[in-house]
Amino acid sequence: MTTPYVHRLRVRYGECDMQHVVFNANYLAYCDDAVECWLADRGVHVNAHGWDFMLKKATIEWQGTATVHDTLAIAVEASRWGNTSFDVSFTGTVDERPVFTTVITYVGVKLGTLETTPPPDDVRRALSS
Repeated sequence: MTTPYVHRLRVRYGECDMQHVVFNANYLAYCDDAVECWLADRGVHVNAHGWDFMLKKATIEWQGTATVHDTLAIAVEASRWGNTSFDVSFTGTVDERPVFTTVITYVGVKLGTLETTPPPDDVRRALSS
């Protein structure tokens, strides 16, 4: 079991829709930002390994809403490892109130190509701790 990294962001006015809640497409952008910060927190510099990863599949389920000026906390952790793919789970909350859960499947590729490849062992270890 991994220890989740928690990414926090403040919802901005322009990220909300006419219903005054975060526009649904912004949640994937939030997850993308959370992954970048998670990698940095774990000391993973993807390109230094000649390895990269691409999004293959994303599922989002909403349990509530976030609105302008809310602080959204997003817990991030690796939840599955395959041969060349891995899942990252995201749990978003506002003041511990559930807002959304997302699972993104990424596929490892050789840097600069679309050729699939397993993650380097040290990357896998860093993201599994």
